[in-house]
Amino acid sequence: MCKGFAVLQQTCLERAKHIKVKFGTLLQRPDHEHTENVIPFQKKPENAIPLPQKPENAIPLPQKPERCLETPPKYDRPSRAEASQWGKALDNVLTNNYGLATFRDFLRSEFSEENIEFWVACEDYKRTRETSKMAAKAKRIYKEFIQTGAHWEVNIDHITKDVTVRNLGRLTPMTFDLAQRQVFALMEKDSYRRFLKSNQYREIIK
Repeated sequence: MCKGFAVLQQTCLERAKHIKVKFGTLLQRPDHEHTENVIPFQKKPENAIPLPQKPENAIPLPQKPERCLETPPKYDRPSRAEASQWGKALDNVLTNNYGLATFRDFLRSEFSEENIEFWVACEDYKRTRETSKMAAKAKRIYKEFIQTGAHWEVNIDHITKDVTVRNLGRLTPMTFDLAQRQVFALMEKDSYRRFLKSNQYREIIK
């Protein structure tokens, strides 16, 4: 009886050790049944396009000016003899529709169109007869060409500028006359001479 009990006790101890070893192995083995259902973390592709972010010190885009220059209308091309008259006086250029359009295009190509645009605006103002329309046009001309820092501020002396500002208090067709004549003289002395040597003009009179 004692011998049989000893054998049984030894057998139980060996089975307990076996179960302990097997249980430890199971603890170290990964559970494939559950890990197969886990969605792996996806790394960002190397060629992914990053989303644009606005820099803190980004410079805002300039606002579009209130007045946009329009493409000049197309007129019948003048004869060579007619275009040759443009070379005698700036007045001959500005009083001809094709000449005015060509001269404006030339100044735009030089980024110096403020003088001719001011001159054209003044001519349009002088043809206006309704008081309400005159006031609106005078205000626009002042904002765009006369006031300091205007987008197309013309180069006139301070005396002419002061006279023009005073004239705005009592509108007449001649409100901008002094400033217009000074700007005309600037064009006649500078840009008009360059225009006569330009490819635009030479192409017309050849």
